[in-house]
Amino acid sequence: MARLCVFLGNHGRKYRDNRHNVAWQFLASLEVYPSLSWQRGFKGSYAQLDLPSGRVWILTPETYMNLSGESAAELARFHKIEPADILVVHDELELGFGFFGFKMGGGLGGHNGLRSMKERLGTADFPRLRFGIGRPDHDDVAGYVLSDFGADQRELLACSVFPRARAAFHAYLDGGFAAVDQEFRKVNALA
Repeated sequence: MARLCVFLGNHGRKYRDNRHNVAWQFLASLEVYPSLSWQRGFKGSYAQLDLPSGRVWILTPETYMNLSGESAAELARFHKIEPADILVVHDELELGFGFFGFKMGGGLGGHNGLRSMKERLGTADFPRLRFGIGRPDHDDVAGYVLSDFGADQRELLACSVFPRARAAFHAYLDGGFAAVDQEFRKVNALA
């Protein structure tokens, strides 16, 4: 059974440290990241992992956030991967900074990347790994998600959040959504 992990973000150097790109930052922290053989196609960059639990495709859409679903749907159709086997990794305004967690389906929370995924896949019923970025204390949400994490937050991501999330992500790769649903639904990595 093939599975797909889609890491949502915006392509380009100026977006690299943005809150909206926390999924790509997490991907870069994975131990396997340096050994992945990346290819271009499906409107993004993709690589494959062959694990005892089966093949997993890793995808970073390069369509920009608002059109992420185009890239993911193309790869999923080509490899005959159902939405229930597509993990979408993304930033989450409704979770405070330092939290992460898995969720199956649900609302879109105004997230344009998730909206595009739903439009292209025809459903919002796909598993998600959410990284909390918290809500800003002002009305400029777009400016907030496209602003960089501060140095203190980058350090907390690297030293606390990402190491705990890596363990959860590996549990997902080994056992699917059922393996992470209870234990990793909402984790405060800073506690």
